[in-house]
Amino acid sequence: MFDSATFLKNLTTQAGIYKMLNMEGEIIYIGKAKNLKNRVSSYFKNPSATPKQQVMVAKITAIEVTVTETENEALLLECQQIKLHKPRYNICLRDDKSYPYIFLSNHEFPQISLHRGAKRKLGRYFGPYPSSGAARESLKLLQRLFPVRQCEESVYNNRTRPCLQHQIGRCTAPCVGLIDKASYALDVENTVLFLEGKGGILIDQLVVNMDEAAAVLNFEQAARLRDQIARLRPLLESAFVDGDGGDMDIIACATNGTVACVQVFFIRGGQYLGNKVFFPKMVDEYDSAAVLSAFVPQYYVDKPMPRELIMSHKVAEVALLREALAAHAKHALVIRHKVTGERLKWLQMAVNNAENALLSRLADKQNMVARFVSLQQLLKCESVPKRLECFDISHTQGKQTVASCVVFDSEGANKSAYRRFNITGITGGDDAAAIHQAVFRCFKRLQESEQVAPDIVFIDGSTIQVRAAQKALAELSINNVMIVGVAKGERRKSGLEKLIVWDQDQPIDITISAGGLLIQQIRDEAHRFAITGHRQRRAKASKQSVLESVSGLGAKRRQLLLKQFGGLQGVARASVDSLCNIVGISRALAQRIYDTFHHSDDHSI
Repeated sequence: MFDSATFLKNLTTQAGIYKMLNMEGEIIYIGKAKNLKNRVSSYFKNPSATPKQQVMVAKITAIEVTVTETENEALLLECQQIKLHKPRYNICLRDDKSYPYIFLSNHEFPQISLHRGAKRKLGRYFGPYPSSGAARESLKLLQRLFPVRQCEESVYNNRTRPCLQHQIGRCTAPCVGLIDKASYALDVENTVLFLEGKGGILIDQLVVNMDEAAAVLNFEQAARLRDQIARLRPLLESAFVDGDGGDMDIIACATNGTVACVQVFFIRGGQYLGNKVFFPKMVDEYDSAAVLSAFVPQYYVDKPMPRELIMSHKVAEVALLREALAAHAKHALVIRHKVTGERLKWLQMAVNNAENALLSRLADKQNMVARFVSLQQLLKCESVPKRLECFDISHTQGKQTVASCVVFDSEGANKSAYRRFNITGITGGDDAAAIHQAVFRCFKRLQESEQVAPDIVFIDGSTIQVRAAQKALAELSINNVMIVGVAKGERRKSGLEKLIVWDQDQPIDITISAGGLLIQQIRDEAHRFAITGHRQRRAKASKQSVLESVSGLGAKRRQLLLKQFGGLQGVARASVDSLCNIVGISRALAQRIYDTFHHSDDHSI
């Protein structure tokens, strides 16, 4: 039992964050406070707390505090810690992906490309875009408007004739000198103007250039500029251009019970780049303003901050939020919820999208609950299952075998719980052995971490694979998990599968029901996840040089060998004596290199 009186007696009155822990040492809630003593005391002296808040307080066995100099620092630290630990009773943003940018290199003939990750390369970055699909669509549009090259440097440096992109009019082939530097620079300048949202300046400049080309009777160039103007006008007329460069995010929230939807519309340089939808994790009911108060700092604590945020609801402590985020972003920030004109039009669009996405989410959630109930009836379970897992195997002729484990709960696919296993130490093509290894490793990890075990494990396979999975669980002394094999039907046709239940003699027809559809869904998802992992492993293996398998041969000496012998084939033909002549290559190492090539069938780089 937590002794709150003793703890509060010695608690500081400074600003900071507090972490509430349960009996297992798990962080169940993280909060921030201007005065830690006053804030934490309120949890134990609040008679109007909701039932869920009372349950949370009853679970507290320890509280950890971190003191900060200011409330601003506490806010940012709170957000970082919530994203890291994802406590059960916080509103948690489930999004840890970086966002893509469009990158323009600092080359003599610059390359434009999609970029995701740290901004280490020299050049200009435009974005962020809500998804790689949105960024690629912009790149396709730019190819049609201003044919700036999008090929990699390795391709550009080794071209001897124009590629297909030049033949279809989407690149001016600077790689083989078919365009001069000044003309190419003009296309780059126009590309930058477009990405910066300076549509009016761009149109005016293109009109001037068109008139100049016509004046000197260069009608082909004038026609090309005319076509560019014609393509640009409808795009720019529908663009949202207003404010300080038009850099803003429009954020709308809709809630229903313990489900919330947040829509973020991205506008950069006056251009609408797309929108992204989020469903924050909640265990209690919150209004939209409370959800936005938690969502916004968590979202922007590790992402680029625009100069303006427009929200659908007025959030609490907006001055603190603005000050903390502006200091973090190192530029001024405007936060508003009452807008007019074009801003109001876009805000209403964001609100409508949030409400529609929320309705779809609620409908999917209800359908998923119905599917779990139907699954209970199909498999004759004593109670409705809460967590399902499915294993599948993927390989090519027994090589690069990968096992997948996907997880479904009442919310649908729980992708954060997905796992892949690189299978080793078995006979190639032995799917039963692969299933045994994957199930054993997965449940061994569950035992060690004390995570929740599934109610039902589906195996994409027949009796042999089911027997292998059962053996793995028996070795771990686990006997409370139902194992069901999903055997392919006649001609592998969907809907004709047979269910092989471990403790039942006769297989079960999958039937056309909500439960049957759920089984097909989880089986197909496991298959997709396994194939993706196998392809990644196979691609990595195909790119690996045989030299990398030589013990004691580092990257620098590998490069030296390739340069000295003119490539991998030259190294493969070299004798031990020739290899010894290379600086840093001992006779023992030379012998290992020689043996590697003369006992290996795969000499891929």
